Amino acid sequence: MDRQRSAAALLVGAGVLFAIYPILRPYSSELGRAGADAFASPLWIVAHVSAMIGFITLVLALRALNVGTAADVTTLIGVALVLPYYGAETFALNVLGADALDTGNYGAMDLAEPIRYGMTQSVMFGVGLVAIAIGAFLVARRVACWQGWVFAAGFVLFLPQFFAPPWMRIAHGLLILAGAVLLAARTFERQEISTTTGA
Repeated sequence: MDRQRSAAALLVGAGVLFAIYPILRPYSSELGRAGADAFASPLWIVAHVSAMIGFITLVLALRALNVGTAADVTTLIGVALVLPYYGAETFALNVLGADALDTGNYGAMDLAEPIRYGMTQSVMFGVGLVAIAIGAFLVARRVACWQGWVFAAGFVLFLPQFFAPPWMRIAHGLLILAGAVLLAARTFERQEISTTTGA
């Protein structure tokens, strides 16, 4: 029963972190002075670190949820592939933006594109997010409830939301939060039913 409580708490924690990410993330054209301001902002660091911790918390939540080896391993592999990209985007772009503001050399902001979209990192990032989506799908199939499908939808849409406007990205973060909270509530409800039946 403690394991189920831990799973519920971790799910909610992951949902909150994934909601914080798009809400706090500075949005801009990401070019010139506007891009430098966004990258150099402390909120850039806070938002992206929240996402990274969210992915780690997701792995721990699924382990506690006991949804099967396939979901656990697929999600773990996905997170392992995604985190290096987030690390580069979080810290390298923050330094790039701060340096551009300090020197007034906004042409250096052109380096953001190769940092983000080089072949190796793009493939790792894309494959990682697809693996996480598959893991979430396996979770939904295993728990066999509508709450699980809401949870899975958030991660299936994780890659497409990067091409959406800010308000849709924020809505996506709230979708992940809703799915995580719903699945946590369902997990807790099942625990209560099991406890009552056992008594």
